[in-house]
Amino acid sequence: MEKLYNNIILPDEFCEKPSDASNVPYLKTPPEVINVTVGRQLFVDDFLIEKTDLSPVYHKAKKFDGNPILYPQTKWEIAESPVACPKSGGVWYDEEEHIFKMWYEAGWLTNMCYATSKDGIHWERPDLGDGTNLILKYEGYDKERLCDELTYLRPDSTTVFIDYSAPKNEKYKLFLRNPGSRPYGGIVATSGDGINFENFKFTSKVFDRSTIFYNPFRKKWVYSIRKGWPVRVRHYRECDNLFEGAEWNDDEARIWMQCDSLDSAIPYIGYEPQLYNVDCVGYESIMLGMFQIMYGPENDVCEKGGVPKITELIPMYSRDGYHFSRPCRDSIINASMHRGAWDRGYVQSVGGVTLINGDELYIYYIGFGGDESRAEEPWFTNGMYRNGATGLAKLRRDGFVSMNGDGSLLTRPMIYDGKTSMHINFKGNVKVELLDADNNLLASARVSGDSTNMRLFDVSAYNNKVVRARFDVDGELYSFGFADACGDFGGAHAAGIVK
Repeated sequence: MEKLYNNIILPDEFCEKPSDASNVPYLKTPPEVINVTVGRQLFVDDFLIEKTDLSPVYHKAKKFDGNPILYPQTKWEIAESPVACPKSGGVWYDEEEHIFKMWYEAGWLTNMCYATSKDGIHWERPDLGDGTNLILKYEGYDKERLCDELTYLRPDSTTVFIDYSAPKNEKYKLFLRNPGSRPYGGIVATSGDGINFENFKFTSKVFDRSTIFYNPFRKKWVYSIRKGWPVRVRHYRECDNLFEGAEWNDDEARIWMQCDSLDSAIPYIGYEPQLYNVDCVGYESIMLGMFQIMYGPENDVCEKGGVPKITELIPMYSRDGYHFSRPCRDSIINASMHRGAWDRGYVQSVGGVTLINGDELYIYYIGFGGDESRAEEPWFTNGMYRNGATGLAKLRRDGFVSMNGDGSLLTRPMIYDGKTSMHINFKGNVKVELLDADNNLLASARVSGDSTNMRLFDVSAYNNKVVRARFDVDGELYSFGFADACGDFGGAHAAGIVK
């Protein structure tokens, strides 16, 4: 048994059964008192709510008008099939160096590249000493040669995570899986600068589109393993150390998640949805994931038309890092699905998932335009895999779900430590009351306006005491939280907070 940061009790056998998005254990039996010390508290599920007559509203991210922000331009990005997108790669704001960083695939299944930005929108390809921004350079490239030696670093699935707790020379963690439909080992490595990687090691066998992520609340690395062919499911392998845990037996990588009966097909495609990929990151007080669904059609159909298959992104949320809920099955970022669109299909998430930029979340994603003129060519140059680029979508901070209407919301009993003030993220008119365990009033405030971080009142006197919060709302309520004297909520920063 493991007691988590929020007082959820995680049993030793927690991963023996797959995660069921409609049957999450901690939502059925939440803790008697929820610890809200860590991070801003989001209403992405009913975990915090004892009763309410407000209604949840699920928000889509708004695609940036200037998309794509990165597209194939250099000769190594154009190559045989033009691509310049992370897939999953990574987009981060480096909080130590105060710069945006991107790791992306250049040319379909050919090379990895590195880019930087001052604002997250305009990207530069730095000269890394040889006139290119290529990293993970290797010899012996042949489009028919898919996987071979540990030094054959040809990307299909990649993930880069920044690990601030590691020694400086291991700050960047890499996972790379070479292309091909057969299962074989992925590759993990470390770097001190995100450019020069070392300590390469094979993992146990995985299928393509496998990735990694880090759970900061439990300090666990997770291999998100694509399993199964042709029906796609996800396996889960957690470990304390990414490298020591790189090899596992079959019973150490458990069936984790897949599509279910609530995932509906697109009627005019008629393909039964499948789980294509999963990227996750710690965000404030939750694990935030992107559940990438494939809506079809299959590869052979797309190849005949030279068009990308349709995949889209649905957010998912967890408070224990294993069991994820998906209360809304609508895509937060969808494929445009029309001729001429840069993101016609094959929409995918990135390593790091999202980063925090002031009042907004920057959610980077990839899309493919395809090329109908290259229909029925061999798979490597076929139009379905051409013209891959990188885009940006924006969302209000904490803005995945809001509780809307003219009504009230009462939280379950809560406790916190080391805090001095209460804050809310809201739009409209809200009265907030902090109550003790017997529902006696401790503090209150009325606020009007639109703020992602409105300070309400001092809560120093109530540290380590059981409290509830009551919100009378005429408008939209996104989140609340308790901050320390520096205004810090103590939550996870996802792929970085821009400062």
